[in-house]
Amino acid sequence: MLSRLIGILLLSAFIPASHAHHAFGAEFDPNRPLLLRGPITKVEWVNPHAWIHIQVTNEDGTTADWMVEGGTPNTLLRRGLTKKSLMPGTVIVVDGYQAKDRSQRANGRDITFTDGRKIFMGSSGTGAPKDGRDPTEN
Repeated sequence: MLSRLIGILLLSAFIPASHAHHAFGAEFDPNRPLLLRGPITKVEWVNPHAWIHIQVTNEDGTTADWMVEGGTPNTLLRRGLTKKSLMPGTVIVVDGYQAKDRSQRANGRDITFTDGRKIFMGSSGTGAPKDGRDPTEN
């Protein structure tokens, strides 16, 4: 009985993480590319995808807060993105794709810093555009 209870508890510990993970095609629109520029306001180093929050100034002068999804924290660290390189206030340009629900959420493919460094930050997977930017694509 005790071993069955422990098994159920262990299984339930993994349900939220697996439920939260999704394929690109389930949430983002490959036909809605966008380019976002602005300072970082917050970074969430969480699994299964890190989120970078940036404040974008619109053409009319108003601002909008965007959430940009990247790969896993481990993947981003291996590509050279660190907590120090993604500090609040750092101005970045994100090349990505808007959410299907047209909210201010995007999947980021590339991030470019003001010094010209460009890093692939996108998460690959079902529905992600095969555009040659993913170093694991063949």
